[in-house]
Amino acid sequence: QVQLVESGGGLVQAGGSLRLSCAASGRTFSSYAMGWFRQAPGKEREFVAAISWSGGNTYYADSAKGRFTISRDNAKNTVSLQMNSLKPEDTAVYYCAADSRIFRAAVTPSLSAFGTWGQGTQVTVSS
Repeated sequence: QVQLVESGGGLVQAGGSLRLSCAASGRTFSSYAMGWFRQAPGKEREFVAAISWSGGNTYYADSAKGRFTISRDNAKNTVSLQMNSLKPEDTAVYYCAADSRIFRAAVTPSLSAFGTWGQGTQVTVSS
């Protein structure tokens, strides 16, 4: 079982960048695909990006493609989300999540596939 703690959120102007980090505890971190999700006020939580347990495959929501990059460092038990060209519509609480199954061959970019969640970090993009 992993435990997750996000950091790196904040207030940024439109067009700016932020890097979110998620620190995981637990020796099995490298066995799990990891994902980032977000939830804006009044909206449902949605998928943003995911990375396979090996780091060899990445997946992005259409809204994130070309602007966000997910990466992981299994030696440091961390997963990061580099967000560039931020827009006001990116404003949300961002959550790190771990897949509910180890060594899943293909990441399923849906909430139901992820079983462990962090507490979230607020990202606010001003216009």
